[in-house]
Amino acid sequence: MRLGIFGGTFDPVHYGHLLLAECCREQCRLDAVWFLPAAVPPHKQDWGLSPAENRVEMLQLAIAGHPTFAVSRYELDRGGVNYTFETLEHFHRDDPSRELFFLLGADMLLDLPNWRRPERILELALPLAARRPGAGELDFAELAPFATPERIAQIRAHQVEMPQVDISGSEIRRRAAAGLSIRYRTPRAVEQYIETQGLYS
Repeated sequence: MRLGIFGGTFDPVHYGHLLLAECCREQCRLDAVWFLPAAVPPHKQDWGLSPAENRVEMLQLAIAGHPTFAVSRYELDRGGVNYTFETLEHFHRDDPSRELFFLLGADMLLDLPNWRRPERILELALPLAARRPGAGELDFAELAPFATPERIAQIRAHQVEMPQVDISGSEIRRRAAAGLSIRYRTPRAVEQYIETQGLYS
C-alpha cells in the first residue's frame, strides 16, 4: 500500500490543502492519503488552535465522498507534542508493508533539516514536495547530510506540480472574524460549519 501522510493544523482545512493532497495522490499513484491533524504542533506550541473535534469534523466534511482520503486521529488521541519522526515510526510499526510518503509544500521540504530527527524522517518516508508553477528547481544540497544520494534522487524524482493557490488558514480566520466572506476558499460544508459553530468570530 502506498500511503500518503499529510500533517497540519487544518484550522481550517481549505482548498489549498485539498488540492495538494489530490495532486500528490494522482501524480505519485497513492492508494490512500491520511490527513493527520496535529494536537500541539512543535513549531506552534503557543498557538491558540481551535478544539481538536472541530478541526476533525471540518476535515471529515471537506473530504466526504473521496474514496481514498481519510482522517487519522493518531496524534490527537496521543496528545501533546508529536514529532513527525515519531508519528512515522508508529505507522511503520503498525504495518511495515506500507510504503510511506510524507506530503508537504516545497518550502517545508527545505526547512526539513531544522526538524527533529530529519534523517529518520527521510529513512521512514519519501517526502512528496508540491511545487507551484514556475518555481525554480529545489536545492537539495541541504538534505545531503541526512539522506543517501539514492534517497535524494528519489525525492527529486517525486516532486509534485500543483496550481498556484494563495489561500491560508490565517486568512480564512481573519476574514471570518471580520464578518467577511470565506466562500470558495474552503468547501461549502466547511464554510457552513464555521458559521454555525461560531468559529473564529
